[in-house]
Amino acid sequence: MRKKIHWLIGLFALVLARPVFAEEAYRTDANQDEKLPWYQTVPGEFPPEGSAHYFTGELIKVDHIHRTGTLRVSRTDAQRRSHWDLPIDFRMLPYGSLAYHGAPASIRDIPLGTHVHAWFYYKDKDEQTRSLFYNRKSIEDGFTKAFRLEDDFTYYRNKKQLWEVDAVDLQKMKLQLVSKSPEKDESTKIELDLTPATRVFVGQKVGKLVDIQPGQQVLFNLTWATLYGTGRCTDLWLDEEARDIAAAQQLEQHRLHQKYRGLAGIIDAVDNQKRILTITLFDGIDEKLLEDFQKDRTAHVFVAEPTLQTYDQVNDRKSGPILSRTEVEKRPGSSGVQIQVQPQLLLEGYRPGRIVRVMPTNWPLVTLPTEENLWPERD
Repeated sequence: MRKKIHWLIGLFALVLARPVFAEEAYRTDANQDEKLPWYQTVPGEFPPEGSAHYFTGELIKVDHIHRTGTLRVSRTDAQRRSHWDLPIDFRMLPYGSLAYHGAPASIRDIPLGTHVHAWFYYKDKDEQTRSLFYNRKSIEDGFTKAFRLEDDFTYYRNKKQLWEVDAVDLQKMKLQLVSKSPEKDESTKIELDLTPATRVFVGQKVGKLVDIQPGQQVLFNLTWATLYGTGRCTDLWLDEEARDIAAAQQLEQHRLHQKYRGLAGIIDAVDNQKRILTITLFDGIDEKLLEDFQKDRTAHVFVAEPTLQTYDQVNDRKSGPILSRTEVEKRPGSSGVQIQVQPQLLLEGYRPGRIVRVMPTNWPLVTLPTEENLWPERD
């Protein structure tokens, strides 16, 4: 009897110790097993690598205060014709990021009508989504949590993929491009529609359509993508200098936006006795801004919500020294930078798993526009 009990105890311990692969398995773009569920994000945790779902669409509505919007999903062969062009509503995850012109961006920086490449996570359990046109829903309807949005310029620049002008016809307003993907040993040809409003950039100048010549290595941004072919070209950069200028301007816009609001992060731990907050800063931030978070400097810590809004950053803040800066595992959504701050008082919102914004005290502390604050909404 005693041996049987010991055997059962050993078996139970073995079951607890071994990984439960069946429960941890989930569907991904790389593993299209439809029997598996898509990965569900966990509050307070960063998702695993490769767990997001990719598709493209056009940004047709934005609420930049709450970081929400609507995307008209691009047409693909996987959709029925009756379900083309249906929109999905989305919200940015707290650690979700955006990029525009090859640099970090806020959602307000990306113009409406921009074709974007997007990575999403599946909706929460029991979350309802709207239907349109006789209860029709997009093929991507279940994906409501945006992890990453970026324009064509950023997408191809990150891949180190340029497009060569193969031919240009200003009578028919057609632009033919060819590109060899760095990932595949094959070339792709596309045809874009030009319009009289297409913006052309060459060097330090704003160019004209007549400046487009065969052989040029270009990047572009699109609108009306997949409605009538590949899409209409809104912007075209004809050389590297023009592309570098666009990226540099957007980078400065990003730095300005973040310096007035602080960098967002998640509280990993709170030491109530010593008043120490351990915070991991989110990804999608310019490295130069992260350099300002160093040991022995001081910082303001603002309570924030998942929308990254704060209540009143001038009055609702506590400050203290940065005790440490540590490089941690850089998972999707995480910058890999973890800091410890010791504010003079712990606020109610300083709890593990909660979102905060952190700002070095040498950054400008200003009153934000009223609509960005949370307290009018909660009044």
